Amino acid sequence: MEKNSLGVSPTEAASALDTLTEDRARLASQTAVPRTLMAAFGGVAAWWVASAASTSPGENYEPPTSGWLALVGALIITHLLQRETGLRLRSMGARAGWALAGILAACLVLFSVSLGLVSLGLPWAVALTALVAFATTTWLAGLAYRSALGELRRD
Repeated sequence: MEKNSLGVSPTEAASALDTLTEDRARLASQTAVPRTLMAAFGGVAAWWVASAASTSPGENYEPPTSGWLALVGALIITHLLQRETGLRLRSMGARAGWALAGILAACLVLFSVSLGLVSLGLPWAVALTALVAFATTTWLAGLAYRSALGELRRD
């Protein structure tokens, strides 16, 4: 067998790479979805959607400042998720990207519906849209996380 300057043959290198690939797949399959952090994403989304109840939609509408706080909360949860699991946003894959886009779209639609409910004099109904935001965001965040694990297995 021919050896390179480091003294490793091509078959030894291929064997080492296969072992690393198997280890990565095994780790990805044993990783559980951190449900607490997924629920935290849902909580932030529900809080933001529920903030519509404290607004006065109409001609002098001023958006609530809680939108910026919700963004900061989501970034903190993302940091905690990356620290706990080691998954980076760059490596999440297309399905996870679509799930995140779905979260944004759903929250924007639910916030708009909430504003409509408030303008109709039904601020109590915003609790229902906030509940839907919580459930949808928690589910889609878990879907994005599982997609990221799938990408990790394939790499």
